Amino acid sequence: MKKIIGSFVFICIVFTAFAQWPAMGKVEYKTMPSKILNEDREYAVYLPKNYMENTGKSYPVLYLLHGGGGSHTDWPQKGSLAGVANQLIESNEATEMIIVCPEAGKTFMNYFNNPEWQYEDYFFQELIPFIESNYRVIADKKHRAIAGLSMGGGGTFVYASHHPEMFCAAYAMSAYLYHQKELFWLNTDNDPVQKKIHQLVDDNNCVKLVEYADAGKVEAMKTVNWFIDCGDDDFTLRPNLELIMAMRQAGIPMQIRIRDGGHTWEYWHSALYIAIPFVTDCFRK
Repeated sequence: MKKIIGSFVFICIVFTAFAQWPAMGKVEYKTMPSKILNEDREYAVYLPKNYMENTGKSYPVLYLLHGGGGSHTDWPQKGSLAGVANQLIESNEATEMIIVCPEAGKTFMNYFNNPEWQYEDYFFQELIPFIESNYRVIADKKHRAIAGLSMGGGGTFVYASHHPEMFCAAYAMSAYLYHQKELFWLNTDNDPVQKKIHQLVDDNNCVKLVEYADAGKVEAMKTVNWFIDCGDDDFTLRPNLELIMAMRQAGIPMQIRIRDGGHTWEYWHSALYIAIPFVTDCFRK
């Protein structure tokens, strides 16, 4: 009898502990319509823990882009987005924010406009307005940031360069900045779809974008807080170093991290612990 009573008490304690466990931010998976792309688009959204209860509060927003061949589920599932964000927010290393992970196409994946896939137009003309109409975000440059990995890192740099009036911060991780044809495993000659994708990357070459920028564009880019983060074993290291030198030559301030690691989720997961506090500092300025 004592054992039964003891077990009952233990179960009650466990349930009470769970009931008192603090609520945490979470990721939701959603879809939205797109007239530009003529199909519904998927996205993931991280909402901080007080979002549902504190209905009078609006939040800054971070758009977090996946890499080539990935999807909107990558950052939540492979990058442990909610766990990292919750930990940083609870420790006050980051402010509460909304984080949006769009899906850029599972077959013809690209962040840049082309006749078949006007994704950049979708991003600025439909996705951002949709998020700002359906979630309580602070809809101004000071409270809007962008980050991404690999091809999404290149997309991050191009988007913030094309629209510096939209973002206070841009964090590019292991950014794929142009097609590195010398790498045999990136040879796309026998794959017309991949060849077209990498041609679009080349058409939006981030290094040339800075090198050929006129004085007005350079001044506009200086209004963005830039962060370049790349592993010392990453195949994108050389292009990232070229971008860093081009930005220095142009006089565009930036933060730089060349850390131990390669083109892996271990690296990008660790980058979140730098990226989220970085954009927080920009939001708080």
